[in-house]
Amino acid sequence: MIYAFGDYRMDVAARELRRADAAVRLEPQVFDLLHFLIENRDRVVSRDELIERIWGGRSVSDAAVSSRIKSARQAIGDDGARQLLIRTHHGVGFRFVGAMTPAPSASVIVPMDVRELAVPTLGEAASTRPSIAVLPFQLVGGEGPYSAIADGLPHDLIVELSRLHWLTVIARGSSFQFRGPSVTPDQVGAALGVRYALTGVAEIEGPRLSLTVEVCDTRAATVIWGEAYRCHLEAVHEVRGEIARAVVSALEMYIPLAEARRALAEPHLDAWAAYHLGVAQMYRFDPEGSRRAAALFEQAIAREPAFARAHAGLSFAHFQGAFQRFAPNRPAAIEQARRSAETALALDPLDPFCNLVLGRTCWLTGDLEGALPWLDRAVDLNPNYAQGKYAGAWTRTLLGEGRTGRELVAAAEALSPLDPLLYGMRGVRAFSHMILDEPEEAALWGERAARTPRAHALIEVVAAIGHGLNGDDGQARKWMASALRRQPVLDRHAFFEAFPFRDAAAHARIERVLRRLTD
Repeated sequence: MIYAFGDYRMDVAARELRRADAAVRLEPQVFDLLHFLIENRDRVVSRDELIERIWGGRSVSDAAVSSRIKSARQAIGDDGARQLLIRTHHGVGFRFVGAMTPAPSASVIVPMDVRELAVPTLGEAASTRPSIAVLPFQLVGGEGPYSAIADGLPHDLIVELSRLHWLTVIARGSSFQFRGPSVTPDQVGAALGVRYALTGVAEIEGPRLSLTVEVCDTRAATVIWGEAYRCHLEAVHEVRGEIARAVVSALEMYIPLAEARRALAEPHLDAWAAYHLGVAQMYRFDPEGSRRAAALFEQAIAREPAFARAHAGLSFAHFQGAFQRFAPNRPAAIEQARRSAETALALDPLDPFCNLVLGRTCWLTGDLEGALPWLDRAVDLNPNYAQGKYAGAWTRTLLGEGRTGRELVAAAEALSPLDPLLYGMRGVRAFSHMILDEPEEAALWGERAARTPRAHALIEVVAAIGHGLNGDDGQARKWMASALRRQPVLDRHAFFEAFPFRDAAAHARIERVLRRLTD
């Protein structure tokens, strides 16, 4: 992409700013800031947004932001007094106000050894589906018997990421053409038409291996996620799979979040942008969030009727309304959840999310046995699917398999320790202790679940039951009162309709507590 204004031309792919025929020297961070302001010139960009995009959300002073703004102005012949190109809106943010002039299309900058590849540019990409290229890792520490990890782990990641139906993953034959520290994310994005690039550094330090992995937004040249891993060299092949699973699970959360942020800046939503905004609303787990999520998923379906994930998302939104009982017509919500899930599965039977939502609709009618095949299939399709493991744990625990459920939910939390459904995972841990008649642990995990972000009223009832089983009626009544303030319709019938315990003894213990708290 080339932006032209006055005597200046900004070539984003080449990361170059020129005035007439002379290059203008810019620090990388100043280039990114100027690019971001120009890219969003139709609106005021807040300081917080600049910090999020340019500094990755790190804590920086107002003076640091002002310094970079000043440098950007100086680079394009502007200053704080005239503000002809970058205008300050005091207390709000900054806006690029320069007039744009037509510019020729940007040439694609690619490494010499991949110029023969027939690949689309970003502007030619046929789909707006998120896409990623996994590059070979840089090796620090010299060649040796373990040097193959620099190619081996990225290959593992390509295989695992390819299980995610919502993400386009560039094949190794193309992405592995990009080697060396001189390769930049924007070059990869321009050459391969991808929105994200995953890079890494493998450093051998004596008997230990250190791995640093980052995922960059190739357009904004910002890091959306990064993590470091360390292990003993002799165990490297044993932990390769663990690292790959951890990275895939993290990306299942961080890329959709980045997509939702990107969609907010788009003047017109395409199907994928509407879908990711819908997911963000869906994870609010409240009536307004579910309503907005359903509307956004419907918008995505209107634009792309065969979009399986949008139908699955619509099923999830209606499921929440029925499960938490804030849908105005619960039977209708159950039917809509089932119908949308069946449509999603018909469109893409190999997508784990589509299988998951169909299994969850069985919960709404108490058919736990009917849910299991779909939930197991979701995990079979993607063994790293944390929410699939959690849903299976929920179902098996209510079927009376407390220890199996506990193992599954521990695996789910290990895969996704910041999952939007973390409150539910901890609720399942509380249920497993209720099944096994371990009241002290049930109270502990019920409390943790209710205090986890996004926990809804039903989870507060779980905390109340845990404390009630443990003989602490003071805490039990406190949580029950809070739940009823949020959802006055939560009686014993509603609780057991949501959580149909098959274990007769556990059911009886829980019912006695609920009678004591509500009668």
